[in-house]
Amino acid sequence: MRADRLIQVLLHLQSRPRVTAGELADALEVSVATARRDLEALSAAGVPVYPQRGRGGGWSLLGGARTDLSGLTAPEARALFLRAGPAIAADDDASAALRKLVRALPTPFRAEAEAAAVATVVDRERWGAAAREQAPHLEALQDAVVRRRRVRLRYTGATGRSSDRVVDPWGAVDKDGTWYLVAGTDRGPRTYRVDRVVAAEVTDDAAEVPADLDLGAVWAQVVDEVETLRSTTWATVRVPERHVGVLRAQFGRHVSVEGAADDGVVRVRVGAPTPLDIARHLAGWGDGAVVEDPPEVRAELARLGAELVARYVTIP
Repeated sequence: MRADRLIQVLLHLQSRPRVTAGELADALEVSVATARRDLEALSAAGVPVYPQRGRGGGWSLLGGARTDLSGLTAPEARALFLRAGPAIAADDDASAALRKLVRALPTPFRAEAEAAAVATVVDRERWGAAAREQAPHLEALQDAVVRRRRVRLRYTGATGRSSDRVVDPWGAVDKDGTWYLVAGTDRGPRTYRVDRVVAAEVTDDAAEVPADLDLGAVWAQVVDEVETLRSTTWATVRVPERHVGVLRAQFGRHVSVEGAADDGVVRVRVGAPTPLDIARHLAGWGDGAVVEDPPEVRAELARLGAELVARYVTIP
């Protein structure tokens, strides 16, 4: 713990021109004697920390010595705390770390950083949806990623069948509140939904992680492959231009505006796994969306319409 505290001391010093042992003790919640010993330890280790005696004296870094943290610009500091603040609000350890970072920032940035940290709220629960619970094995898997330790998983696939496997965890990805583990296996990279992990045992064996791993690039490839599977059927639909946003909410990235038709109506291409998937999305539009092609989607809409008529229309 002392090494961690010495880093805090150094960051505290670099954010102020001068600090007394008493001020440092209050900031780090330690005794004055401990604060003084930490300052002396830094000086003895070669860090240019020197005391200045007399009235207005204290400890300071010679020549404005700094760590990279104070190299942050004001916009960078605001961006960091805008994102970090709401994301870690429920985590006591992370919140404590955020408070220490605030104290370590240069004085001119501190007020804006503190304001940014509370300026955003992250609510991952969609309207009308049940509350999402954190996957029970997420913390253990994140720890395995950080420590680069191999993991034994018991995993339930999309079909409901469970199996055991050993993986090398590369990283964890949060996609709209659902966590995924990206891992290496003897059959190449694989992705696992963390909420389908039944059991996770972190071993003492070192995980094999590519030296040039770019987790963002790996995840982008996973997304492309999944989205390709989700858009094997395409349909051309005419809708009022003002309703294109609703289509985007239904079909996600599988929407492209082909061009204007007439009277404020546009021609749009939408994609989904099957003709039935497209028809189910569009059935609620009534005559507000006109499907031009393919015939398979038009047939599915007609079938759905017939089923609704048979179910709900009563002939007197």
